[in-house]
Amino acid sequence: MHTLRRLSLAALWVLAVVGIACGLVWAATAAGIIKPLVVISGSMEPGIMTGDLLVATRVPATDLRVGDVVSLQGELTDNLVTHRIEKIQSLGDENWAISMKGDNNEFSDALDYQVMGAVWKPAMQLSGWGTAIMRMGTPAVALPLVIGLLGLLGLTLLIPAPVRVRTPRRVPATEGAVS
Repeated sequence: MHTLRRLSLAALWVLAVVGIACGLVWAATAAGIIKPLVVISGSMEPGIMTGDLLVATRVPATDLRVGDVVSLQGELTDNLVTHRIEKIQSLGDENWAISMKGDNNEFSDALDYQVMGAVWKPAMQLSGWGTAIMRMGTPAVALPLVIGLLGLLGLTLLIPAPVRVRTPRRVPATEGAVS
């Protein structure tokens, strides 16, 4: 029974560490430091696959070069589009017109992207993590996870901790002790 309690405590500690990591990612996202992006199309395959998770950071538009992969706000869908830059044209006053194309697309994107200041540029790619994260949010997965977490918590609270009986330490008698 105590082994089960120890396993439950270990699992809760692992979940606590995962929870703290998720909180840090949330805080970095809320502060605008990073932007996690789940890839939902195959337009950049085989380099960036559908279901990958991209972690983008802000970079100044002045640092962009032809061939860079960036995520820009699309006018047609109002979503971020992650494609490779084909052409950059200065419009003056830190304003840029950028043409992009998906690696797996036959044609360039329909409209150029107007950007100022900083843009999102993928800094890290985690293969398959986007699919896993999306599935974790579905009720069919989230509900059993919450029930399992509550079960682990219940095990640790219901099973009593082992009682340790302390025995007094014996002090060895020394020979020729002076009183």
